[in-house]
Amino acid sequence: MAEKKRFPALMILPPVIFLGLAILFLWGMGRDNPRELQSTREGGLTPALTVSALGDGALFGEAELRGEGVKLVNFFASWCAPCRAEHAQLMDMAGEGITIYGVNYKDDPAKGLRFLEELGDPYAQLVADAKGRTGLDWGLYGVPETFVIDGNGIVVKRFAGPITPSILENVIRPAMVAAAAN
Repeated sequence: MAEKKRFPALMILPPVIFLGLAILFLWGMGRDNPRELQSTREGGLTPALTVSALGDGALFGEAELRGEGVKLVNFFASWCAPCRAEHAQLMDMAGEGITIYGVNYKDDPAKGLRFLEELGDPYAQLVADAKGRTGLDWGLYGVPETFVIDGNGIVVKRFAGPITPSILENVIRPAMVAAAAN
């Protein structure tokens, strides 16, 4: 008697799992870009800084961030490849006279200082957030992140990710114009 071939139920399981994962992946891709997520800090005062000195520079804090003029606060780390990629943009902005405050995030202080010795130091003042407390207070997703601050200490824009020439022209500069108008 000829043996009847059966279609095992387990053979259908891999395609069903694949289809489910593909649907989940496509759904995730349709969600907002995390770089475009509104920060809980946008529109509010800059949070306090829980930082330490990095190198010989003086600490900056509320007085500097809530003083006159537009300024940027940039969180970076020596171990962060995108931070290295954006560094030329920061140097160019500092060369234009834009005030940038640097926060070395969860980094070895010696490595953070070597990073700046190698690539240049675009920061008006520099601090270390060794434990990441300030990053938490500011709602940091990761590094690099840059905050555009107006003369009243209000966060006008938060940008997560490296600043490229396109981001500089289409995101950061318009936010600086808005900050200057406040």
